[in-house]
Amino acid sequence: MRDDHGIATRIAEAQEFLRRVGLDAERQNERSARILLALLQLEPGKPWPQAANPPLRTVEIIDWIDRKLGHRYKPNTRETIRRQTLHQFADTLLVEQNPDEPTRPVNSPKWCYRIHPTALELARRFDRGGPDGIFEHYLALRPGLVQQYAVARQMNRIPVTLPSGEAIQLSPGGQNILLKKMVEEFCERFTPGGVVLYIGDADAKWAVFDVDRLAALGVAVDSHGKMPDLVVHYPDRNWMVLLEAASSHGPVDAKRHGELSNLFGSSSAGLVFVSCFPSRREMRKYLADIAWETEVWCADNLSHLIHFNGERFLGPYGS
Repeated sequence: MRDDHGIATRIAEAQEFLRRVGLDAERQNERSARILLALLQLEPGKPWPQAANPPLRTVEIIDWIDRKLGHRYKPNTRETIRRQTLHQFADTLLVEQNPDEPTRPVNSPKWCYRIHPTALELARRFDRGGPDGIFEHYLALRPGLVQQYAVARQMNRIPVTLPSGEAIQLSPGGQNILLKKMVEEFCERFTPGGVVLYIGDADAKWAVFDVDRLAALGVAVDSHGKMPDLVVHYPDRNWMVLLEAASSHGPVDAKRHGELSNLFGSSSAGLVFVSCFPSRREMRKYLADIAWETEVWCADNLSHLIHFNGERFLGPYGS
């Protein structure tokens, strides 16, 4: 039989803990309290000194809350939990992200959270009626801990040099490793003097987004349109080169070709479609899907392109 009183008491304790560690009112609500308890593995009746900090994915947090606290969150609430609670927990270093693999890409299904060891020790000493001294000490230490953590995470970001010489940084891991090569290697060889108009990054969505230049070329990008990973204008030939990092999303297939043709249909520059792969081995998985009249570039063969039929090689096709 479920102990509703015990659950309510435990949630109230968690809310008090969040108040004492300085979280704002939104992060002191019952949702945040349940998430804290899941991260600490503290079901009703389990003493606070037995708090733990295993790394948990969002789906595992939701499952624990359902099983131990009798509250079911719908699958479509995961984003709310991430954006309205876990992100703020991470910002204040109540939790650390991906302690097992700091370079994990932002959109990885393995992305996980763990109570920071300093906060774990605080939880193990927590007594709802106890003194605030341990919290005051923690709050005094936290700014320095947050700064150290931010520096460590920054070191894992991927530096990228644009053709213009400007330096930017992308979030670690995933397709951004390939995207760096697309910007620095493909552009140097095949679009010399080209201007990068857009780079997508799962962390910030738009690492580069030159709205004015796109507009000057007749392109008004719908914020709901699914952009390619990299857009380069090649002024010498007036080409709009649309590149997909196929390691994560697959190549420019017939469906994607149609989507991009519509999205950039008003462009005054001719459209060139390029699927980019980390290797020819990876490309082989998608050979049957690659659209005709497109190009393929493999990062393990930097100086070569593969052309999928048509009378032109790396060039736009008219209507």
